[in-house]
Amino acid sequence: MISGCWNSGYRRIEGSHSIIQQDSEDVEDGNNLRNYVKKKEDQGTHESLDYLPPHSETYKAYLEEKPHRSDWDRWVMMGLIGFVVGAMGFLMHQIIDTLFERKWEFVEEYIQHNDFLSTWIYILGMGFAMVIVASGLVVFFCPSGSPSGLPEVIGYLNGASIRHIFNIRTFFGSFLSCALSVSAGIFCGPEAPMIHVGAVVGCGLSQFKSDTLRINLPCFTRFRNSADKRQFITAGAAAGIASVFRAPVGGLLFALEEVASFWDIKLAWQTFFCCLIASFTTEVLSSSFGGFEYQGYFGFFKAEQRIIFWVKELLDMSVLAFIPTIIIGVIGGVLGAFFVFLNVQINKVRMKLFNAVSNKCLRQISKLLETLLLLVVTMTVTVFTPYFFSCTPDSTVHHFTNTSDPSHDDHIPWDVSEYNCPPGSTWIGPDGDLNSNHTINQAAALMVKNGKQGIMLLFQRGSHEKYGFPALFTTLVLYFLISCWTAGTAAATGLVVPMLYTGALFGRIVGVILVSMFGVRNDEYGAWIDPGLFATIGSAAYFSGVSRLTISLTVIMVELTNDVQSIMLIMVAVMVGKTVGDYFNHSLFSSLLQLKCIPYLEAEPCVIHEKKKVNLELFTARDVMKKCAVIHLKENVFSLAELLNNTSYNGFPIVYSPELGQQEVFLGTITRLELYMLLSNPKVFQKPETNGIDTAVLKYQEVAVEKVPDEGQINSLLQMYSTDPQYQQLFINLEPYINKSAVSVQSHFSLQRTYVIFRTLGLRHLTVVDLQNRAVGMITRKDLILLRLEKRLVKLDSGKLDSDEELLK
Repeated sequence: MISGCWNSGYRRIEGSHSIIQQDSEDVEDGNNLRNYVKKKEDQGTHESLDYLPPHSETYKAYLEEKPHRSDWDRWVMMGLIGFVVGAMGFLMHQIIDTLFERKWEFVEEYIQHNDFLSTWIYILGMGFAMVIVASGLVVFFCPSGSPSGLPEVIGYLNGASIRHIFNIRTFFGSFLSCALSVSAGIFCGPEAPMIHVGAVVGCGLSQFKSDTLRINLPCFTRFRNSADKRQFITAGAAAGIASVFRAPVGGLLFALEEVASFWDIKLAWQTFFCCLIASFTTEVLSSSFGGFEYQGYFGFFKAEQRIIFWVKELLDMSVLAFIPTIIIGVIGGVLGAFFVFLNVQINKVRMKLFNAVSNKCLRQISKLLETLLLLVVTMTVTVFTPYFFSCTPDSTVHHFTNTSDPSHDDHIPWDVSEYNCPPGSTWIGPDGDLNSNHTINQAAALMVKNGKQGIMLLFQRGSHEKYGFPALFTTLVLYFLISCWTAGTAAATGLVVPMLYTGALFGRIVGVILVSMFGVRNDEYGAWIDPGLFATIGSAAYFSGVSRLTISLTVIMVELTNDVQSIMLIMVAVMVGKTVGDYFNHSLFSSLLQLKCIPYLEAEPCVIHEKKKVNLELFTARDVMKKCAVIHLKENVFSLAELLNNTSYNGFPIVYSPELGQQEVFLGTITRLELYMLLSNPKVFQKPETNGIDTAVLKYQEVAVEKVPDEGQINSLLQMYSTDPQYQQLFINLEPYINKSAVSVQSHFSLQRTYVIFRTLGLRHLTVVDLQNRAVGMITRKDLILLRLEKRLVKLDSGKLDSDEELLK
């Protein structure tokens, strides 16, 4: 559905545009990219987007009518997006924290009496209620029927149109599903869904209209174009990271490094402002409310609240610390690559099983049941695993004591980390020191608490022997496997918290091994041997091994922990983790883009054949183009209707003859939607003898639409035009509507440079011409996808060069 080209399986009837036979292998609907999933009829194909508007005569007239204005409204829109995303981030945190705490407080008495069966039943029951709603929202309420997320946003900003991704139902479904999934205790986090929520906010607010709610407000209408929409979506996605992580600079860099495909310094400034407003809004609201109750600290930013994983004690570094850091980086890269491989395989099996169910209702119920099964496994592991671990003394003084007077023998309020341990108390001894007989269950502290609280415990400095190897290793194995299964279920789940948590676990294991080798060192030169430090480094290494992020990840880790002292160690771990991970496979986001068949164009083409990189400079544009059917500058209505009826392409080259008797040359392109709008307005039709006199010309706003207003009416008109002979005598002058700045390359143009031009300019169609400027083919996004390139180029002889004589045939 991408190009207006004729494949080798088509033949053309002279004088018309009818299609007789279709080669199903080359149809541009993405089917040939799915080797393991049968495409369902109810799934839409991914179309491409034009980054720039068509440079037509009507567009130039539209620009002349528009008054000159400054960009103040753009900054206002960026601030508005940041405020809304910040408020949504605050609500997300409040819902998760409140529901999670209330859930475990409810079963406190059962745990203290070692009644784990009742604990499991009540926790599972509450989790069932949350997950049924969370998964039901995604499966039955969201239009796409699946949890759209970060890969879809990345694909859209790269130029692929994906249905329903910015629908308001998807917005509410993803937000509530994420909040309930995390609260239920599933091993996930809110980060990736918040990026999607921020992108939806950026899209919806900037357009000030909603097709679902049938709202179309006459505000900010100048932003209703593809280029501006993408910029606001980019800013909204960055604001989502800034809000949920309290990391405004990290959000900006994350959008630059991973999300956006088109970037400039102006967009950077505006996105920076949007992230600032989002982070500030979340900070102000979080300082005032806790558990939806007003705390009385409006505008007072406490460090322990603002910095999510605050590291209070910074350690002096030694050059020797780089040795275990490199080891952790290697482990993070290997584990990260294994996670990507395992998750992709699980998702392939999941897609095969679900698509094997032909009945849509049963398929939806199956997705819901899988999420419930995941919850049963997760809650069983969470509740019963701590039973096999004994209680150990907690040498660290608890923050709970700040609510009581330590001069008295007070019991510390129960915490879920105590699990089945006896109550503890604190007192001041004869020497004036604060003493405690508090004990904890290490496995409960690591598994029962949610990921955010668990990461804080693992990052804690000065707790060298608080967590032993058995509890850390058991939690690592279980958390790694279950989080790998969780990613891709029918619920809005994020992977950032599981990545940080898994990395912190194996990083702390390395730290515990070092402590067992060298002992607890409190001297100036050995203080860096701290398991909490290596937990932080492990998080960065594993995160990089999965996502392959570098710059933004380093900044995010510093903003999350406030540990500027360890920034060089984090940088080394990130670079090693990315390098090792790249040796085995692509990043998780790239793998999911390919798994979901989203036509994403990488920044640099890398076609591998027989473990060798193919040099695209040895190939030409002619090697990947498809021969195309052209439209004349003045075309009769009958032929246009027949062409649109019998093809599903979205762009067509326009040709004309400069002089009578000369060959027709390429002039520009026109899209299917523009032809639809022209054919739905009979006032632009003209007879041959009129020569265009008194023929109406539609305005740019009437032609440039995002989708067909009434598809049924258009189909009826096309059927009438293609069957009634009188429309063979009516013509449309396409000259005012064609894109005369459409990019074209000659057929012997380098394929490597063709790819760069296509992606850099954000093209939808690239016309290929011969030496006489005749349109001989068309290149579209899906022609340049790496999988398609490899499939086509391996059939060609890389030593074969085009000759001018062959091109002129």
